[in-house]
Amino acid sequence: MTIDWTHFTPWASLAGGVLLGVASALFILLNGRILGISGILGGLLPAKNNDAAWRISFLLGLLVSPLVMKSLTPAEFWQAPRIEANTVMVVVAGLLVGIGTRYGSGCTSGHGVCGLSRLSPRSMMATGLFMAAGFVTVFVLKHVL
Repeated sequence: MTIDWTHFTPWASLAGGVLLGVASALFILLNGRILGISGILGGLLPAKNNDAAWRISFLLGLLVSPLVMKSLTPAEFWQAPRIEANTVMVVVAGLLVGIGTRYGSGCTSGHGVCGLSRLSPRSMMATGLFMAAGFVTVFVLKHVL
């Protein structure tokens, strides 16, 4: 195994992980809710208990925050991600992820960040399964097809 040193970003990755952990902890402490993106989005379809405002605000924050970060950091800090797939594959992958979150009763943020930190057996199983599915998918796409 080799490391692509030109794209190796341990400090940015560590900072992102810390921010995600702090945000998840604050969200559950202040709101009593799990920070799972699919659950927050799913609660809008249909909206219940008049809680659409915070859900929309949260989702808009997810969309706006990269723009804010980009405006606050130097241009050399940003690199466009390289996606080695065509548009159809990206759309199909997104749909499969959406279907998987419904079957798994949650997404990577809900199970992987919040569920594992609470030692939830269901989240441990879900995280293990979607990680294994990702490993198998990459292996098949890189070595079989």
